[in-house]
Amino acid sequence: MTADFLDATRTFYDAVASDYADRFRSEFAGRPVERAMLDVFAERVGPGAEVADLGCGPGRVTGRLAALGLSVFGLDLSESMLAIARRENPGLRFVQGSMLELEAADGVLDGVLCWYSSIHTPDDRLPALFREFARVLRPGGQLLLAFQVGDVARRHENPWGHPVTLDFLRRRPEQMTALLADAGFTLYSSTVRQPDAGLEEVCPQAFLLAGR
Repeated sequence: MTADFLDATRTFYDAVASDYADRFRSEFAGRPVERAMLDVFAERVGPGAEVADLGCGPGRVTGRLAALGLSVFGLDLSESMLAIARRENPGLRFVQGSMLELEAADGVLDGVLCWYSSIHTPDDRLPALFREFARVLRPGGQLLLAFQVGDVARRHENPWGHPVTLDFLRRRPEQMTALLADAGFTLYSSTVRQPDAGLEEVCPQAFLLAGR
């Protein structure tokens, strides 16, 4: 299945991969809530759990999950992002693909991480996305979903001088929680962190942890 938004997302991140990786090289510096959420997720799935980092980008979060003792692989649309992820995490597996059509059997994963990677999926495709997450998770499997809070999308045009454009969609936690429930998830925790001016943030950050 190919859709315009998938092509646009792939093109955008292929173009900006190197600059993006440099910009977020210290991704967790000054972000204790984010570090804590990954710790909670790792504890919920348990040591050695089979986990997918979907929309992994340059693999920084994938590497952190591996350091927490999880058996994790990363998936991304952008081959340029994956090249960086493989170079910086030579012991981990990274594959190209779409979150909407995972090449995994039903119920094979203990955990799914969707770390700011649903933000390019249109509203009408979110139900299918969350059903796909539920499909690949074992009963009791855990999902950690991170996204920016808001109602208005932010359009990024010509980032770092590259001739590409992409919309970054913001959502409300209650909206996402309802969609997760429809897909068969039960919410375990909902955390919203207010924007940090020191991190150049302009909107709150949300983290939903749910079980299948």
